[in-house]
Order: sequence, then C-alpha cells, then structure tokens
Amino acid sequence: MTSSQRKIIHVDMDAFYASVEQLDNPDLKGKPIAVGGGHRGVVAAASYEARKFGVRSAMPSKTAKEKCPHLIFVPPRFPRYKEVSKKIRSIFYEYTDLVEPLSLDEAYLDVTENKKDIESANQIAKEIRQRIFEETGLTASAGISVNKFLAKVASDINKPNGQKTIHPQHIEKFLEELPVEKFHGVGKVTANKMFSLSIYKGADIKKKTLEELTKLFGKSGQYYYNLVRGIHRSEVKPNRIQKSVAVERTFFDDLSDEQQIDDKLKSLSEELQNRLSKHQILGKSLTLKIKYKDFSLYTRSFTKTEYYQSKEEYYRTAKNLWKQRPFDRAVRLLGLSLSNLNTEEKKQVSIQLKIPFEDLD
Repeated sequence: MTSSQRKIIHVDMDAFYASVEQLDNPDLKGKPIAVGGGHRGVVAAASYEARKFGVRSAMPSKTAKEKCPHLIFVPPRFPRYKEVSKKIRSIFYEYTDLVEPLSLDEAYLDVTENKKDIESANQIAKEIRQRIFEETGLTASAGISVNKFLAKVASDINKPNGQKTIHPQHIEKFLEELPVEKFHGVGKVTANKMFSLSIYKGADIKKKTLEELTKLFGKSGQYYYNLVRGIHRSEVKPNRIQKSVAVERTFFDDLSDEQQIDDKLKSLSEELQNRLSKHQILGKSLTLKIKYKDFSLYTRSFTKTEYYQSKEEYYRTAKNLWKQRPFDRAVRLLGLSLSNLNTEEKKQVSIQLKIPFEDLD
C-alpha cells in the first residue's frame, strides 16, 4: 500500500501537563503557569497564558521568570499525567489498534481501516477530540493527512483545540509553501544553513536536484527530496521498540564535592535498576551525562559485550566514566542512561492494510 492510500491522524494534547494542573486546581485557570522549574530546574511545560510571554518548555526557570515575572511554578505530578494519558489512549483504541504513542500527550493513529467503519478521518478526529474533552475536561488538537509527517505538521496549525486536514490534492501546494523550519528533521543548524543558501520554503528545496541536495546535506538530502514531494513511508508502529532508559537529576545547588557526586551516582544507579527491573529490560551501553554550571554538556559511554545485570555494575561504570571527564567544574545535572537494549532484539510485525483509499473528508 502506498502512502497516498493511508489515513493518518496525529493527536496532540494542548499544553498537556499545564492543562492538567489547571484542571485539577481551578485557581490556576487563566493564569501563566510553568510545570517544573523552580530554583534551579527547567520548564517542563508552560500554559498558553505563559507562552504569550515567550515561556517555553526546556527553558531555564530563571529565563522564564524574567520573561514572565508573575509566572507560577507548579511541581510536576507524573503519576497524574500518566493516569490521564491512559484514559486518552483508551479512547484511541476504540477506533483503531494502530496507535503509536510518541509521549504521554501525543500519538499517531492509522484509521485507514477503523473499528467503527467511519469513512472520514476528519470525522474520526472530531469524535476523538470531543470524547477526550468529555471524559477528561482537556482539549486536544489534531492533524489529518496521508502520512505521519503531514499529520504532525497539520496538528500544529489550528492549535489549541482545533484540527486541520491536508487532502491529497492539496499536498503539493501545502509543502511548497511550508517554511523549511517546519519540516521534520530540520533543526536550527540545518535551517540556518538552508537560509544561507536562500532556501526558505518547500518550493526552494524542490528546485534543487537530488544530486544537489545530497551534496549539500549528505544522506539527509534524499530525505528532503522525498519529503517536499509528499513521500514519507514510515508506518504507524503500534509496538514502538524502546531504545533507551534514562534517569537524571538537576540539583538545587551545584555539586562539587566528590562524596556528594559519589552518593548521587549510587542513587541514580539504584533508580535506573528499579526502572529496568520492572519491565525486564537489559542493556549493554551505559552513558553518563553531566551538565555543568554554564549549561555545557558532556556525555561518555561504555559498552559491554554482555548485558549489565545490577546497580553495582551501573555504579562502577558510571564512576569510571566520571573519572574520565575533561572538566573539573561544579555540576548542575547528572544522568545515567542504558541503551543497546534487549528490547531491540524483538521483531516488529509489519501490518499491511488492504482497503482502498478514499477522500479523507
């Protein structure tokens, strides 16, 4: 089945963490709030009221407070977010089993063939958004098109609490007008390079030959060449393979004492083991992440031929990686992650859908 035969929905909750906090605490409604942050942290999510002042996720709390002096910081409650996310996903599964969660607050759905035999993907998206609001009190936005890339771009167009369908006959014009920074896989560095080459929209990419794009952007050149022509064959994967498990801590005050560092590495090793053991996950590559006071980041990994088996192994390896660090500075954040997991050995089943494509709407 070609990508033009599929009906894909991307559902994205509106300011999810912040919206849950405003839902549970009516006193926060209509106010600029940031989940996370505080004295030393970073913003995990910002309400739309806070976004008007330029507050964004991953922004240092100090910067967020400077942009919005009356910003209210709220500690995160991940168990609560997971609880709400579970309710939302249960709604998705009433329409299709082809659900690919990207995080707690967004997912792809392939509704080419759906459990309710609804022909219009646009109608399905409307129903899902209405159901989410009725059952959780939260709003969601959605994008609908023939592939994951277009659906994801579309879901951002009418946010919050809206949806956008990009029909097959409109894809070419839509992509030609799309700013290059909106293309999935084009980060700030690549976007700036494109700007320097007078590439600002999809139409500018389309003018380049495959050979030219490959010369300019290496392997990504083929990807951009296909993308601007609406070619994106990635299927909705209902069983996404977990590729890493990570734990990290941002400290209230910078750490420089070796004993404090040692204690934190032990604590992180234990937390990592607890997470892994719950899901019977093993891995061969351990990575130590260090963020310094000036926000510079350093990572170093060590890979074994056999799987790590215990928190003691994580700790010993983390300690050795710590000794290899190039800078002896105060530390703002420490993290440990395990990759090269046994989950990657599991084979995914490719589901072939056999239903003729009709108009999305």
